[in-house]
Amino acid sequence: MSTGITGNGLMTDKKGGMQTQSCHPLREGEILNQVHEKYPLFEVTIHGSKQERIKLSKRLVCAVKHLPLRLNICYEKDTQKSIDKGVQKDPSLLLKDEIIAEGLVSAESLSETFEKLLV
Repeated sequence: MSTGITGNGLMTDKKGGMQTQSCHPLREGEILNQVHEKYPLFEVTIHGSKQERIKLSKRLVCAVKHLPLRLNICYEKDTQKSIDKGVQKDPSLLLKDEIIAEGLVSAESLSETFEKLLV
């Protein structure tokens, strides 16, 4: 079995000649849909514990990979910085210092949030 990460936030696994895709959390500096330079770029920050940041990042990538946007995720690990930004739940998603999601919200909710931002 071989694995690799594609440029669209998906991880591919080759098993017995079949190829499956699953979402993966973006690394800092990695941009989802990077090749689509005309798509708007959303720079978000995920605040929270390591495990919860990873879960939300993976869910976010799965939720927006089909939308005409590029996504860059930063991860905030410093609790005091999170508190200063008004973060109260672990994890929280911020766009331009505005909290747009708190807790492990559904992929559908994340998708709807970004669809509204695109209008």
